[in-house]
Amino acid sequence: MPINIEFSERLKNLPPYLFVEIDKAKRAAIAEGRDIINLGVGDPDSPTPTHIVEAMKAAVQDGNNHHYAFDAGLPQLRQEIAQWFQSRFNVSLDPETEIYPLIGSKEGLAHLPLGVINPKDKVLLTNPAYPAYRPSIEFAGGKIIYVPLKAGNDFLPDLKKVAEYKDIKAIVINYPNNPTAATATKDFYTELVALAREKGMIIVSDMAYSEVYFDGEKPLSIFEIAGAKEVAIEFHSFSKTYYMTGWRIGWACGNPTLIAALAKVKSNFDSGIFQAVQIAGIAALKSDSMIAEDMRSLYQDRRDYLINGLRGIGWKIPPPKATYYVWAKLPKNFSDSMETAKVFLDQANIVVTPGIGFGEFGEGYIRMTLTVSKDRINEAVLRLQKIL
Repeated sequence: MPINIEFSERLKNLPPYLFVEIDKAKRAAIAEGRDIINLGVGDPDSPTPTHIVEAMKAAVQDGNNHHYAFDAGLPQLRQEIAQWFQSRFNVSLDPETEIYPLIGSKEGLAHLPLGVINPKDKVLLTNPAYPAYRPSIEFAGGKIIYVPLKAGNDFLPDLKKVAEYKDIKAIVINYPNNPTAATATKDFYTELVALAREKGMIIVSDMAYSEVYFDGEKPLSIFEIAGAKEVAIEFHSFSKTYYMTGWRIGWACGNPTLIAALAKVKSNFDSGIFQAVQIAGIAALKSDSMIAEDMRSLYQDRRDYLINGLRGIGWKIPPPKATYYVWAKLPKNFSDSMETAKVFLDQANIVVTPGIGFGEFGEGYIRMTLTVSKDRINEAVLRLQKIL
């Protein structure tokens, strides 16, 4: 007689993971023989640069890399991260205490709350937001207070309202932002750091899209603000910059105590990053700067092509400043983001992400990615023209 096995209450309380559900809908449509244009999940369509792949190949052949990795990663990897950070942001990081390599930044963001959030601690979370933040906070027992991101405030949280909250343990921010593609200003970071220091509040900054920016406007690291290391931890990713989404490698950096808390959680949950992947990461950090420049040029060209194409059929959308996402208000005669996504899939064979999937303040929008070719973007515009 089989026993009755049920999901835990923490799992029951979570909604289905947005991108898994989108992928299921896409796969079902493809199985029907339909020509699907996937503007849903942001997974770059370009291959990982050859020199990174070659570094990985050589490292895999070396038996010294077949053992358990160091928990804190190879010292050379942490040193390369520090050098990259100094060059990019003019900020010094201690490779021993202020940098910790991760099996992708998502993993680190998921584990951090277990190290610093106690049950019933209040955590501010911007809304709309990358869906992975919510479960990590709830699994740690934290109480989420949602902070709306609105177009009228350039999709930045209203810090005057944030200042009114009491006994806040942490705030999670993400700039360049997924899904809105907004960027943060120096004034915003300066005010946020001052507020966090005043209130004893941790800042968790997700900066996975730091290198996907347009028109030469480089996004800031929060550590370019004086005093930020007292209160903040920042997460970075190899995935977007070097077309390494499947490789699963990133890092956290910043306040040594926050880094130590994350490291202690991880030491109990995993055994580090496969050393060959770390060596590939070192090769990535040493890459010619033109690789990132070419990546930005590719996405900016696609951005302009999509925005201009949609403008030509009467759907006017502001061009994003960063990320490879376009955050678009619903077109005329549409009022529900889930229904809009369904119509796009059913009538135009186009996958987009409904804004409501990122939180209640995402309603009224859909998110489209720039990770398909211009030919496919053109085809998407032609299909949309028929239904809008």
